[in-house]
Amino acid sequence: MAKKYKNHLLNPEAATLFTIVDPLSPISEQYRTIRTNIIYSKAENKTQSVIVTSSGPAEGKSTTSANLAVVFAQSGIKTLLVDADLRRPTVHRSFDVDNTKGLSSLLSVRRMSLGDVIQESDVHNLSLLPSGPISPNPSELLSSARMRKVMTILKSQYDFIIFDVPPITTVTDAQLIASQVDGAVLVVRENKTEKAGLERAVKLIQQVDSDVLGTVYVGENQSQDYSYYYS
Repeated sequence: MAKKYKNHLLNPEAATLFTIVDPLSPISEQYRTIRTNIIYSKAENKTQSVIVTSSGPAEGKSTTSANLAVVFAQSGIKTLLVDADLRRPTVHRSFDVDNTKGLSSLLSVRRMSLGDVIQESDVHNLSLLPSGPISPNPSELLSSARMRKVMTILKSQYDFIIFDVPPITTVTDAQLIASQVDGAVLVVRENKTEKAGLERAVKLIQQVDSDVLGTVYVGENQSQDYSYYYS
């Protein structure tokens, strides 16, 4: 299975699945540490659903969400990764699954059900809900009553749900989902994320009464590999 995903290292439109390609690497171990920190981020309540976002584009949020989904599933947790980035989706490319129907289809076609759009991945315990066709009105779909109903059903069927959403300072989509989950994980990239943008991202999450569970810092070391730290 690892061999299948090695070509993603050269594909800028797919997340690099470190946790599958090299599960014993330091980066994969860092993702497992992040998983543990998320699970225990709220002492008083169980954390079941999160968004993974960033303040701007190309900061690593899709790579983070995909690898986190893998390590949650690998630990025996029934996990769902939802591509709620209906503008620039990546989940279908990262996991090599069909994207002719997905979340956008489910929200816009009444006769469609979850069983029609959720796909099983090659990773045991990991299911995928791809974005589906690009929608002309993603914000309206994500703020709909149907989306709230879908969210309720998903929470009843999965132990942990990760939503890969657009950068929170660019469109309202991330806020719409943040208001319906247990918290947000913010991805910060070395030499990319600006302090003002990060501060605005935190305020936007707090505006919808959601919590920032922590930040994932993506840094480059001397070998040009990436390192991931959670705080």
